[in-house]
Amino acid sequence: MLDCAMTSQGGKRASAEELDEARMREIVKFTARTFLTPYPAPFGALIVDTKTGRRLIRATNAVMRENDPSSHAELRAVRLASKKLRRTSLAGFTMYSTCEPCPMCMSNALWARLDRVVYGATIADANCHCLQIHIPAKEVAGRSDMKCEVEGPVLRELCDSLFRHPKMQKAFRTWSSGKPRRRPGSRKQGK
Repeated sequence: MLDCAMTSQGGKRASAEELDEARMREIVKFTARTFLTPYPAPFGALIVDTKTGRRLIRATNAVMRENDPSSHAELRAVRLASKKLRRTSLAGFTMYSTCEPCPMCMSNALWARLDRVVYGATIADANCHCLQIHIPAKEVAGRSDMKCEVEGPVLRELCDSLFRHPKMQKAFRTWSSGKPRRRPGSRKQGK
């Protein structure tokens, strides 16, 4: 089982790094609950008020459950948060994601005007298990007119453990869009 326990701060005010880690542990624990369902997913997202840290919304990937390739955790979190607030701008909010957002999700975070995006596992980590688009979230943000801080990886090993969980490994084998496996000793074909 995943170890998401938070250490006591002994009454001390937590640093920004400690707060980011606590929020990442929260979304990892929430995401790990999908392993108890028919649709396990290693991708989870949490949106909190940037100033207070108060949780607004959490979501997990629902691509397989909803048969919707755009139903990534980050997009679902933005959609749910916007509906809850009844506005399209999420300025004043931060998103925590168990994995570095893909270009689609990072673009959505920018359009939503999120203040920050903090991620755990990297695109390269996810690519060991499933298909990915290899454009870093920081690059997407850096090429935008909209400002959004991108920070990570935070608790990379813990977030990566979601991908390595036995239930997730079994699910990856059934995903129709799963990463093609090469035979040992085979090489990629050149152009």
